[in-house]
Amino acid sequence: MAKKGRNNDCETVALTLETSDILKNGAPKKMTDCRSFTVPCSINNMDLGHVLCDLGASINLMPLSIFKKLEIEEVQPMHMRLQFVDRSIAKHEGKIEDILVKVDKFLFHADFIILDYEANQEVPIIFGRPFLSTGHALIDVHQGELTMRFNDEVKFNVMNAMKFPTDDKNYSMIESLGGTILRKKYIKNCSALKNSLKTRT
Repeated sequence: MAKKGRNNDCETVALTLETSDILKNGAPKKMTDCRSFTVPCSINNMDLGHVLCDLGASINLMPLSIFKKLEIEEVQPMHMRLQFVDRSIAKHEGKIEDILVKVDKFLFHADFIILDYEANQEVPIIFGRPFLSTGHALIDVHQGELTMRFNDEVKFNVMNAMKFPTDDKNYSMIESLGGTILRKKYIKNCSALKNSLKTRT
């Protein structure tokens, strides 16, 4: 989720390699890119474990299955297309706004795009840059810490950043909150993804 464009008044959001990979395979093969990391999260008292934060992403994604379990509200229609790295288009279900999200001891409001994909148990939701901005995220690369501030503050250990989280002690890392990043590497085979998503051309 990195680049936006417009075609006939319909906004197109290009998904990053990490986001496309998690939608296609259920989880990233290995977290070797410091622009992707995880944080613990819950919504409406539902523990979601860890969620993936993708700094190349410009939107937040929630699977339809999680949305139905939360029973929060009806989705709103929107003019947007989600484009995977192989240029295929996935049809979303709509959007929900101002959803209360808990990260550690903080509560934030977030908007989500609802997409019908098979959610991974460990990282069911994907957050983009707007979420980190709301949490006033600060990064100390030298100390290996990610700090979120909202009246109070909480620090996350970044030393295990290159590992996919396997328990509640593994948080993750972030190196830079730089500008929009569009990945140019393409996934060669998206057949599994197309079988699990409602796609259109």
